Amino acid sequence: MADRSLRGMRIGATSLQSEEGVEYSARKRAVYRTEDGSTFEVVFAEDAEVPTTWSSPKSGQEGTLLDAQGDPVENEVDDAKPVRTHWDMLLERRTREELEEILEERLQYLRARRGA
Repeated sequence: MADRSLRGMRIGATSLQSEEGVEYSARKRAVYRTEDGSTFEVVFAEDAEVPTTWSSPKSGQEGTLLDAQGDPVENEVDDAKPVRTHWDMLLERRTREELEEILEERLQYLRARRGA
């Protein structure tokens, strides 16, 4: 019975799917330019946040986003706090003089322990 339904079909040559009833998601194109002047397009979803830099799929160079007029888009500078290092956090708790005093105490302790 299964042989009858496939009779006359070229299996694998043609797809039985159709595009009827298919609704594509909204998209937008972003154009990037590399330092050597070549441009390339990347397609994003309509609601996606477009990054200001993207690697070229052909050359691998970093490309910058272009606006509608073809000018490079400026990076928006965040007003985020700068990264605090361990040293910065230590200086919030103690003064430099206190740290030097603690260091000298520890060095004396280590020297006495070694017998030097």
